[in-house]
Amino acid sequence: MHIEPFGVELWMNEFELKCDYNLAETCVESITIAELLRLSGQNEDCIQELLALKMTYGAIEGSDRLRRAIVSLYSKQTINNTLVTHGTIGANSLVHQTILSPADKVVAIVPSYQQHYSIPASIGADVDKLQLTADNQFLPDLDQLDALVTPNTKLIALTNPNNPTGSLISREMLEKIAEIARRADAWVLCDEVYRGIDQTGSGTTDSMADIYEKGISTASMSKTFSLAGLRLGWLAAPLEVVEAVMIHRDYNTISVGMIDDHFAALALENAEAILQRSRDITRENLSILSDWVDIEPSISWVKPQSGTTALLKYEQDVPSREFCVDLLKETGVMLTPGSAMEMEGYVRIGFANGTDVLKVGLGLMSEYLKKTT
Repeated sequence: MHIEPFGVELWMNEFELKCDYNLAETCVESITIAELLRLSGQNEDCIQELLALKMTYGAIEGSDRLRRAIVSLYSKQTINNTLVTHGTIGANSLVHQTILSPADKVVAIVPSYQQHYSIPASIGADVDKLQLTADNQFLPDLDQLDALVTPNTKLIALTNPNNPTGSLISREMLEKIAEIARRADAWVLCDEVYRGIDQTGSGTTDSMADIYEKGISTASMSKTFSLAGLRLGWLAAPLEVVEAVMIHRDYNTISVGMIDDHFAALALENAEAILQRSRDITRENLSILSDWVDIEPSISWVKPQSGTTALLKYEQDVPSREFCVDLLKETGVMLTPGSAMEMEGYVRIGFANGTDVLKVGLGLMSEYLKKTT
């Protein structure tokens, strides 16, 4: 089976260990196990619980404790509607492989995580891309979506909050997307890995799984919960999808690790404390980034409403990869070229790492821009 190389992952693999200031990072600054225990109101005595864990496969679908904690993040889900997976990347891959067959029609809202159009294409699906634009605040044009979705459409795939733009689809717009999907009896796969860190209000986006009867939501511990090292995610979906996905999963990951399950459950039982930390970081850091954009004449953007990343449009007349490689060599600052996500002329910046790293990195970028503009 042929599949297109994963642009962002190739870039990360090539340069992530060669930079001094990683502004390509997309996770909220990672926490240690000690910090997780503190945020959960525990102490190191909690580690003693692990000593009694027998290292079996554990519950294949995820422990009841963990799935109860996952359910608390939604308004209409039950543990029977949830399935624990190897990260959001595992959940997304399993959903595409389970639902789609060759010649199925898919509408992917892009830019997006590359899984959502490259995996369908590798299966042999007919993929139409709905391109987000800065003119529309990187929000989907619903008239265009309605025109692309036909009675033969099997799946609509999107990320919300959006990766890489940080745009946020409101509940009202999600309901309209559901209406369009309903007319075609299509599934909607919504990758919600950045859910919980909106820039205003409670910080938590409404979930497609709670809005639409054929909605499938995926998420994980990696981005907003700062625990990428657990490699643990999940999906929330109608029971028929969960049961079908489990058949496919038996051929690859089977279950997640019991230690990962344990710490993920502990984190999600204390989700609000961890999410508040993440909101504090992303809101402070986005304010710093916004002030920087305001004073940089060669940079423009659509300010993110959520998530951990933004797309910056630059004026230099060079390809985005060349721009990013030269910036890295000259300053040690790492961004992600827009070409890695089919958005040439832009670079993606992550603003959820350490505040000091962001400040120093932006200062070095300013010096670089003065020399190259």
